[in-house]
Amino acid sequence: MKKANNVYIRPLNTEDAADSLKLQLNNRDFFEKFSMSRNTEFYTIEGQTHRIKPFTASMQNDQEYYFGIYKNDDHTLIGTINLFQVLRGSLQSAFIGYFLDKNQNGKGFTTEAVKLIVEYAFNELNLHRIEAGVMPQNIGSIRVLEKAGFHIEGLAQKNVKINEKWEDHQMLAIVNPND
Repeated sequence: MKKANNVYIRPLNTEDAADSLKLQLNNRDFFEKFSMSRNTEFYTIEGQTHRIKPFTASMQNDQEYYFGIYKNDDHTLIGTINLFQVLRGSLQSAFIGYFLDKNQNGKGFTTEAVKLIVEYAFNELNLHRIEAGVMPQNIGSIRVLEKAGFHIEGLAQKNVKINEKWEDHQMLAIVNPND
């Protein structure tokens, strides 16, 4: 568990499936504006359990690191954050992704969580670089990343298919200052 002033992050496990389902259902319309297609099974307890089950093995195999974002005061799951497409060898990099409950936006929680996972990535996983892709109209997410130290690198045109449409993504990155 990694802790900041208002939130902490910890790996999700199958016992978190009900809380994960609640988060996803409460934010379905909001999250789907920025995510890849999700089938109806995703929005079931079985679907969430099935989705969460491989997270531990993915971490052990150094492929993906998936965490819940929890409020310090009441330990409520308010979001998720992950490092994915972990590359080793001469790259030592990963991509970051996150979602936060729409009712918790604008309170600094995501910025804290991003800083926590960046610290984890650089200090414990020894990654050199973390990249992010954000739809250009998602100004809030771009600001979160900039507050956490990411810099804008350019625009990836028609980069990710969201709601059956290829969307441009603003590319941002942060490099380990210890390298």
